[in-house]
Amino acid sequence: MLRTHYHPTTRVLAVLELLQAHGRISGPEMARRLDVDARTLRRYIAILEEFGIPITAERGRYGGYALVAGFKLPPMMFTDDEALALSVGLLAARSLGLSEAQPAVSSAQAKLERVMPAKLNKRLRAIDETVTLDLSRAAPSGDNGALATLSAAAQAQQRVQLEYRSAQGEQSSRGFDTYGLGFRGGRWYAAGFCHLRGGLRSFRLDRIVSVQPLPISFARPKDFDALAHLSFSVATMPRAHAVRVRLHADLQDARRCFFDGIGTFEQTDRGVLLHAQTDHLDWFAGELARLPFDFSIEQPDALRDALAARARRLLDCAAGA
Repeated sequence: MLRTHYHPTTRVLAVLELLQAHGRISGPEMARRLDVDARTLRRYIAILEEFGIPITAERGRYGGYALVAGFKLPPMMFTDDEALALSVGLLAARSLGLSEAQPAVSSAQAKLERVMPAKLNKRLRAIDETVTLDLSRAAPSGDNGALATLSAAAQAQQRVQLEYRSAQGEQSSRGFDTYGLGFRGGRWYAAGFCHLRGGLRSFRLDRIVSVQPLPISFARPKDFDALAHLSFSVATMPRAHAVRVRLHADLQDARRCFFDGIGTFEQTDRGVLLHAQTDHLDWFAGELARLPFDFSIEQPDALRDALAARARRLLDCAAGA
């Protein structure tokens, strides 16, 4: 007997599963298995019929319920929340820089529409026609095959041979253990251990020339966070100016006021130290100027000059107003 306190939707789906498994089952037996009375069971049957599931009912002492002969039950049934998740997911897939995403999404939607009841189909179309996601920074990733191959390699913990073209157009070959993949700043990246450089590295998928699985396994670090690694890589990438600023705030407020990847934050007894790299001191001065708390620039001196110049421009603008 199915003794449960689940939501009625779960029991309705349980009725459907019993009909699918037994072909024909008596009303008393089904009610016993679901731990409901006959009246409640009839209400569940009516709900299934409203969703377009054809059910025959035989009255009498030995009567029962069965799916209409020849009816092919869809392989998947979705709740409203599941349908919403699928709809938004398909919508996002169009804007994530995946090659041939539009036809793939259209095909997936068509398949879902064939198995979804009319009520859920209407909701899916409503999401598609009225919801917009701002993923305008997404850039084409090139061949979807790299994403599929690397994600499979990460799951199987199988090394790959990677042919990669750098930003300068130089091509290189390396063994690569894929720990994870992430989408950041409009680009797809693979993060893992590079056997050419002997350390953790990240690679843009749109610069991958080819990737081939190798018959070599590896152990992926437990709980590896690909996005956290990408943020750290961007924040610590050497640039023209090394910056260190002491922020007179707690760690939570400090992180909240900067975009992800601007640098690394170190909690000290005299505030939070921000370590960063930048090619443009004037831009970095602008990021500091909008902070709601005090700060002290420890290096470089040129950043103080850039901040003072920005302050003078703002005063001139205010005076002119």
